[in-house]
Amino acid sequence: MTVISWIILGLLAGAIAKFLLPGRDPGGLVGTTLIGIVGASVGGWISARWLDHPISKDFYDGATWAAAIGGSLVLLVAYRLLFGNSRD
Repeated sequence: MTVISWIILGLLAGAIAKFLLPGRDPGGLVGTTLIGIVGASVGGWISARWLDHPISKDFYDGATWAAAIGGSLVLLVAYRLLFGNSRD
């Protein structure tokens, strides 16, 4: 995948993760994209390391999307555990 593909994947994965875990989190568009990109990296690492399923570099692969969204969810949960729940 190209850098543009990673940015688009990160933006969409971060947006889906924020939709699944609503609340007031830092970000906006840039924060959502960063959460998604880092989450995609974390999800790919978790998938390759512990699930024994290496992620392909195909943009349309379902496992890549699942790992990116799952990693973004892990990142959001970790943020809320470290800095408190901001759903007020």
